[in-house]
Amino acid sequence: MENYYRKVKVLIVDDSALVRDILSKGLGGDAGIEVVGTAPDVYVARDMIVRLRPDVLTLDVEMPKMDGIEFLRKLMPQYPIPVVVVSSLTQKGKDITMQALEFGAVDYVAKPMANLSEGLNAMMMELRTKIKIASTANVSHWKNKKFDEVQTKITGSQALSESTDKLIAIGASTGGTEAIRKVISVLPPNTPGVVIVQHMPKGFTQTFAERMNQVSLMTVKEAEEGDRVLNGRILIAPGDYHITVERSGGQYIIRTNQNDKVNGHRPSVDVLFLSVAKNVGPNAYGIILTGMGADGAKGLKAMKEQGAKTFGQDQATSVVYGMPKVAFELGAVDFQLPLDQISKRLISQIEEDKKMFEGKNK
Repeated sequence: MENYYRKVKVLIVDDSALVRDILSKGLGGDAGIEVVGTAPDVYVARDMIVRLRPDVLTLDVEMPKMDGIEFLRKLMPQYPIPVVVVSSLTQKGKDITMQALEFGAVDYVAKPMANLSEGLNAMMMELRTKIKIASTANVSHWKNKKFDEVQTKITGSQALSESTDKLIAIGASTGGTEAIRKVISVLPPNTPGVVIVQHMPKGFTQTFAERMNQVSLMTVKEAEEGDRVLNGRILIAPGDYHITVERSGGQYIIRTNQNDKVNGHRPSVDVLFLSVAKNVGPNAYGIILTGMGADGAKGLKAMKEQGAKTFGQDQATSVVYGMPKVAFELGAVDFQLPLDQISKRLISQIEEDKKMFEGKNK
């Protein structure tokens, strides 16, 4: 009988023969995936990529000869291909994974630390899912890209007038770490407080927040229960915790919980956005960025219905045009824009709203 779908062709790159064997057997057992080859290092991988033309690469970023980051820096501008990083949960592993996402990797899974058999099954399930998502990713914008040696804080962005009652809520998933970096790195230091949900497991969000703090003019930290949302501060939802915003007098306060997953996620973008719709209303700005699925679409619509201004990433610049697409089709998006235009439009919208408010109160 003829197959009506094409298997995702995967190349596994890992210096451990045991890991290559485990991944090859674990992925090969999936009817939707075909392992076309395995490589012990990036030099062998480079030749196999050209010869085998895989749809997706799994990459161990901690390898001898040439590490995964240097490989991505060389590979992506020449031969853009969706890459899923397989990394350890050590601090070094987390740091390298964040760098890998900045240099073109689409997603990552963490190697199990304890309870190997059970942890391995869970990891393989996650890896199979993420490989299939990665196979749909748009990585063409990496072609011929020149990387700066060091990505540091961008200076000279326009100043915003002071505002105490505004709040910006951002949601993202696959491809979101790089999209978030591009959005927040150009926001002025006195921008209204920002609260972010990026689908990310426990252990990685603190590292992500620390890296974003290096490129943002605002202060970025992993959110904690009771944190205040302040001008100039960006709070990132901790992995495995939902995050909501409550009003307490004249302040917005962060609440965290471990209630059931929503849309398959904890943290969930919808949980954040729905709380912002309820408790911040027209004083909010909502942004939905690249990601698979529909998380955040209903919440963004609720925000818009309460008077918030809403922004969605367009298809051309999304790694995965899932969440922004559903939100747009639901009528939840006021402004659908390329990624590099979202911050500029947000800043001008905040200024417009402030002038309108001041005009009414003269």
